[in-house]
Amino acid sequence: MPDTNDQDSTIAFGPFRLLAKSRLLEKDGAPLHLGGRALDILIFLAERAGEVVDKRELIKRVWSGVTVDEGSLRFHITTLRKALGDAGEGARYVVNVPGRGYCFTAPLLHPAPSESRSSPPVASPHALPSPLARMIGRDEAVEKISAELALHRFVTIVGPGGIGKTSVALAVAHGELTAFDGQVSFVDFGALTDARLVPGTIAATLGLTVNSDDPMPGLLAFLRSRRTLLVFDSCEHILDELAPVAERLVQEAPELHILATSRESFRSEGERVHRLFPLDCPPERDGLGIADILAYPASQLFVERIAESLSEFELSEEDAPLVAEICRRLDGIALAIELAAGRVNAYGIAGTASLLDSRFSLLWRGRRSAIPRHQTLSAALAWSYDLLPAAESATLRGLSVFVGPFTLEAALAVASCQGIGESEAVEAISNLLSKSLIATSPAERRLRYRLLDTTRTFVAGKLVESGEAARVVRAHAEYFRDFLRDIALKSTGMQSAGGFLPYADHLPNVRAALTWSFSDGGDRTIGVDLAASAAQFFLELTLLTECYRWTQQALVSLDKGVIDSRQEMTLQAALGVSVMFTQGNTEAVRSAFTRSLQLARELEDLHWQLWLLRGLHIYLTRVGDFHGALGTGEQGEGVARKLNDPAATLNVEWMLGVAHHLIGNQDKAVQFCESAMVHNPGSQRLNIGHLGYDDRIVALVALARGLWLTGRPDRAVEAARYTVREAELLEQPLTLGISLIWTIYVFLWVGDWASAESLIERLIDHSARHFLGPYHAVGIGQKGELLLRRGDVAGGIEHLRRSQATLYATRHRIMTTVFATALAEGLVAQNQPDEALRTIDEAIAQIPEHGESFDMPEMLRVKGDILAGSGNAAGAENYFRKSLDLSRRQCALGWELRGAISLGRVWRHAGKAGDARDLLAPLLARYQEGLQTRDLVAARELLGALN
Repeated sequence: MPDTNDQDSTIAFGPFRLLAKSRLLEKDGAPLHLGGRALDILIFLAERAGEVVDKRELIKRVWSGVTVDEGSLRFHITTLRKALGDAGEGARYVVNVPGRGYCFTAPLLHPAPSESRSSPPVASPHALPSPLARMIGRDEAVEKISAELALHRFVTIVGPGGIGKTSVALAVAHGELTAFDGQVSFVDFGALTDARLVPGTIAATLGLTVNSDDPMPGLLAFLRSRRTLLVFDSCEHILDELAPVAERLVQEAPELHILATSRESFRSEGERVHRLFPLDCPPERDGLGIADILAYPASQLFVERIAESLSEFELSEEDAPLVAEICRRLDGIALAIELAAGRVNAYGIAGTASLLDSRFSLLWRGRRSAIPRHQTLSAALAWSYDLLPAAESATLRGLSVFVGPFTLEAALAVASCQGIGESEAVEAISNLLSKSLIATSPAERRLRYRLLDTTRTFVAGKLVESGEAARVVRAHAEYFRDFLRDIALKSTGMQSAGGFLPYADHLPNVRAALTWSFSDGGDRTIGVDLAASAAQFFLELTLLTECYRWTQQALVSLDKGVIDSRQEMTLQAALGVSVMFTQGNTEAVRSAFTRSLQLARELEDLHWQLWLLRGLHIYLTRVGDFHGALGTGEQGEGVARKLNDPAATLNVEWMLGVAHHLIGNQDKAVQFCESAMVHNPGSQRLNIGHLGYDDRIVALVALARGLWLTGRPDRAVEAARYTVREAELLEQPLTLGISLIWTIYVFLWVGDWASAESLIERLIDHSARHFLGPYHAVGIGQKGELLLRRGDVAGGIEHLRRSQATLYATRHRIMTTVFATALAEGLVAQNQPDEALRTIDEAIAQIPEHGESFDMPEMLRVKGDILAGSGNAAGAENYFRKSLDLSRRQCALGWELRGAISLGRVWRHAGKAGDARDLLAPLLARYQEGLQTRDLVAARELLGALN
């Protein structure tokens, strides 16, 4: 007996290898496609190799729930033997024992451990829906499409609605998981109604953050270097927008393959079209028995669907010809066959055939081959719809308003507006589900329902004809308005993230409701309410451009005479966040936050006040107003005291610590932020707009930098590495980007070029993947700094200039002085002292009068170095002394040591070695760690030279 443990053990015989769990048969290492029944027979016989298996036992195992005669078994045994070789060869594997059954007689081989097949790669969380447990009649199509996909990279499966395009595509995709190392993703466009969202939908499926009006550059950056298969499903309604996107992706991402399903081709360059034909049906010929009829996939599908609802079903000789007739009448369209099979429970096979005949005779009599196949499906749907009782047909019409999956509660809300009671609607939905007019959509938390796209299109027309459309779309919008509002109320002041994430699959319906609300025939009052409730929903899903679009539209629509303060507060806050992270740090951000904060104070809503102060604090740090950020933190102290909430107090402390670090009060920064190292990351914290802008990580960043500045390099490196690890665990793109940006400097400061390079490259890739434009610019600038440190002056300057241009354009000023300082050093190295001096003077001038910043001591020191290199020793000494004085006030021992090294070198050349020793030695003595870091090594070397 073969091994039957949990591993997918290999059964090897002759040139064949059989993996039962993976349902895979290989011949000489290449997959061998075998029909589902034949494969089931082979697995069962191989598992009992050497035993004679009774025919009845074999039929019971392979045709569970379906009664068939031995003719079917003989047919599939013949198919199996043909697959294993010709009649002579195949007989040596499967032997018929007359009167008893069949026996698998081939000697089994035991492959060496090195030959054992590894498990198929695990797909990503966004990858693939499960394939059909058993797909009938499509093995050849799957094989051909797989081969075409390998050769042409862009294949479209084309066919009428309901023919099984998605099922075939999923079978191909699952079969390609190994070839693509698990990098196979499924993009369902069926629920997409706005074609402008095509690139963003692809990006979101890949797990990328969508916060740019043009996601294509980031999408291409992600796909260019990855061997990936994208499955685009249900594309026919958005081909005008999707075709150029797909064509560009294939052209510019050489490792990308696309498999699409559509009712018509893309007509794009490089596309290979595979037309999927209907399932083969039994011919119209007398004398066909059960085995002959069940040899055709259309009949197999019909019988299996009946058996799923009628466990005791047995196909009789009398009914078999009727099954063949039904399948022919339905032209082998899979969905139409399934719909017909769903009626057998109520009407029997003969009754179903009779109804089918009467409903379709005008369409099919004598000219069946000339009818477009989508009309065949439409006729099947009309027939099924006409058979429904009034409550069920009304319920189905109402359900056509949903785009994508929906819950039972949502369905009941819509049914209520049609005058259908809750119990009646529940019963109707249950019946519609059993009749295959509603499908289930698996979800993590609860069951979701959805209409097949073809069904939804059909009944949507019926909804308009009935005159119910206006009240149904209104009820749909009102339901999602109330649904999102209830969730928002549980997250008071947006202070706890994650409340909306379990409901992300409602996104298509929320979009549809908003689109109707702000349309000419909609209700803008509902639209404003819905936009306010949906603001947090969009922010949590990091759909920033959509958040901006709807909040702006709602604010424009507000009637200033009867404005609702809380609604405006919510909308202004969301507008501020979405603009800040998509369009840069414009004055519109400050205006939105300020207005929202004013309304929160008028409403005396302390939670919202604290949240808005946090948002304003982030904005002010990004534009370089560090003293303003400290002021917002101090305002937050008063709010936190009134709330008397430890979590709020802790968040305010971190706000203060970050502001103090940026201003240059490093001792206070460490004092306020040290709690972030021990604070439980699972406790409640403010999260700016639910975007993953995590306050604890920002505090850890300030702490790591503060530790280096206050003379603790080893602890700084430890805290920096810990910060990045903690940020990774949160799986929040903005948070990880922030952790990388600011901890990179710890490694640049200590001289660990290898770690700095690794983090910089990661930042550049991460920011491109998640469309974080300013963060990408910062990464380019940091790469420029690293190039300078390694001696590539020209490359470093080029990177720094590119970075500065983007940061100035987006008003992301927090880094501009840092990069200007590095640029000035590079210009000196290129023997451009005048340009270097102008650059550093402009950087110093950016700091407000009498203001300070964390990097001012370093700017003053670099200016001194420039003056010293130009022969102005007196001017250089003046700036070195200013740098040292400011470093001491800031408790920035790291900057003080650098200033002392620069001044010590000038004094050495001036013959003042003793003064230089007296300056440098006490500073070195204050260091108890990090003795091998870059500045400490340089200081010891200089001190040795002075001695």
